[in-house]
Amino acid sequence: MPVPIIETCRKRKRKPKVYNLQRFGEDGFPIQRNGAFRDQIRVFLRDCAEIEDYDIRGMPVWCTLLSHETKSSLIPLYIVEENVKHSSEPYCDHCRCTGWSNHFVSKRKYHFIIPIDTEWSLPLEDDAFDSQSHVLHGLIHCNGFGHLVCVNGMESGSKYLCGREIVDFWDRLCNSLGARMITVEDLAKKRSVELRLLYGVAYGHSWFGRWGYKFCCGSFGVTKNEYENAIEALGSLEIDQIEFDFGELRQSKEINQVFRYYREMSEGHLKTFRDLLRFMLIIKSHASPQKLLPVTPPLLTDSPHQKRSSRLLLKKSDVADNDKSPKYRNYSTVAANLGSRWPVRRLIFAAEVIVESLKEMKALKQNGMTRQDVRDSARLHIGDTGLLDYVLKSMNNVVVGDVLVRRYVDPITRILHYTIQDLDDAVKAKEPKKKEAVVLEEITPLRILTPLKPGADVYGDLLLLYTNVLLNYPESELVRSATQAILDSKHFIKEWPIWDNNDTVLQFLCRINPSLVDVRSEQTTELPPGELVTVPLQATVYDLKQAIEETFRDTYCILSNFVVTEIDEVEEDMSLIGSCSALTVRGHGIDLESKLKCQGGCDTWMVKCICRARDDDGERMISCDVCEVWQHTRCCGIDDSDTLPPLFVCSNCCEEFAEQQRKVLQPKYEFPSSENVFLLESADDFFGDQRCLGMIFPEENYLL
Repeated sequence: MPVPIIETCRKRKRKPKVYNLQRFGEDGFPIQRNGAFRDQIRVFLRDCAEIEDYDIRGMPVWCTLLSHETKSSLIPLYIVEENVKHSSEPYCDHCRCTGWSNHFVSKRKYHFIIPIDTEWSLPLEDDAFDSQSHVLHGLIHCNGFGHLVCVNGMESGSKYLCGREIVDFWDRLCNSLGARMITVEDLAKKRSVELRLLYGVAYGHSWFGRWGYKFCCGSFGVTKNEYENAIEALGSLEIDQIEFDFGELRQSKEINQVFRYYREMSEGHLKTFRDLLRFMLIIKSHASPQKLLPVTPPLLTDSPHQKRSSRLLLKKSDVADNDKSPKYRNYSTVAANLGSRWPVRRLIFAAEVIVESLKEMKALKQNGMTRQDVRDSARLHIGDTGLLDYVLKSMNNVVVGDVLVRRYVDPITRILHYTIQDLDDAVKAKEPKKKEAVVLEEITPLRILTPLKPGADVYGDLLLLYTNVLLNYPESELVRSATQAILDSKHFIKEWPIWDNNDTVLQFLCRINPSLVDVRSEQTTELPPGELVTVPLQATVYDLKQAIEETFRDTYCILSNFVVTEIDEVEEDMSLIGSCSALTVRGHGIDLESKLKCQGGCDTWMVKCICRARDDDGERMISCDVCEVWQHTRCCGIDDSDTLPPLFVCSNCCEEFAEQQRKVLQPKYEFPSSENVFLLESADDFFGDQRCLGMIFPEENYLL
């Protein structure tokens, strides 16, 4: 539980300012938006934040304290300034995955972090940038372009802030600081429901769309036009047609009952599937919590966040009132239902490594190990800290091998601890005494014996339609492809207009002339948008050039010595151009040899997948060992849970090689009829003398 406001303030050297969370960022509170982000953030840190007495990897940390109107706890907002030149990760993966590989590398990044509730009174750890458990983590480059990295509300463990409150606060913060564009990878889920699909069909936009986030780029080559057509195709499905298409299927009776119930409630105004979903979501948002118990139909029990009962459905007289026996599940079952981006086998392996660390220290630490100690010990075997954080978050009352893993919070230090107990001892501790009710171990989900009537649980009805109509529509390639297109559209963006409410200054959007910068590769089609430059009303052309130089030098790594020689749109008189005009700048001093040039890095990798993707979109990829072109594993028929093959050759190289072999070897060898089978004497027939690997091709496809 977070430390109360008074106790937290007493620990500080001087009484800090406390800002209201709900009002923060509104109407110039606490600062007035007046300029570019690089200037606004400096004013904010100076006036509204207090520097901490520690750093993260040599990076300074500030803290702004926020209070909630209905909570008696203090919420810390940490701001970390990351100097790119001294950073171990100078390039931005988020920029690369959202189509900003061509953006110049900015000199500074600012991380905005609200940790998980249990860590509000603790300093940030060195791995704070990699953790996915933060209530809020936002990243903004000093040029005003940034990313909403993660949001974890009450569905993900926060006891004080819901997702809507968090994004509301983030949106107001970005607006007051003068952010230009913010992207988000929408992975928001309500238990097993992907909200970008549910809200996309119902409202025409993702869950983040209520704050103005729009389609940015799709994975697997999905375009904006395809995304919009997919939403329209699913939303315009007529309810009568859906009833007809499901026909005599087993689930048709339940679906028809749901349709009939809500159509009668709306007095016949529901015609399309979009109308129905929107109506149900409105009812759900206005229903009382007592009427929205998270009860799930028997066929839809695959979510790790559902609170399933571990008791038999017994009469009240058969169960003791004071029975509070613990429940636990096999971690393999938990991992299979998490819906993680990591394969299940990796989750289980990480859990086994964590358990081995706990076993090694059990004799020395009877009270268990802290979360940080467990994490540090496991990192000796697993370098993926994000994976470890994810697994640790899901490990509580779970069985791994022959032990039971539990966790608890120390009431004095408020630090999370992990302990293990032999499974035999745990089972004995759970054995009921005489005349007490028998409690089943929660090894498998409990089936619900009696289905609820339509309307009794709106979320259950939504889940029924989501699973059957959107995910398992019978024999419809149109619905299947439309659903997949929406699920593959994860990257959304919000753009703020240039703030031009100051009558005492002029603002211009200045951009380097494209001819001055060597294009990195065919993936980079244009330079990044211009930088916001502010000058006084009476400024001359010389003053404007000086301001442009100062801005570019302060913002981008390759422009530290940039000198402006010419502005295309301005000759000698600035009166002919108005405020907020776009200007093209020429000059010299650009460090084109710098490694910190573009966010995509200095590597010359190439993406050319059959799905038409031409840039990294954050999805799992594999490189051809011959042409070194990257493609999606999914497009190559490799499941996410499969291990990457030691040798991969793309279809283009296979076809080219097959043609060569037919010309050279046909007089000597007879080719089988299968197009995918080739007869080779050795690996040198394919690679020559420079490559020699133990395993060349899977035996079912190639014969050596």
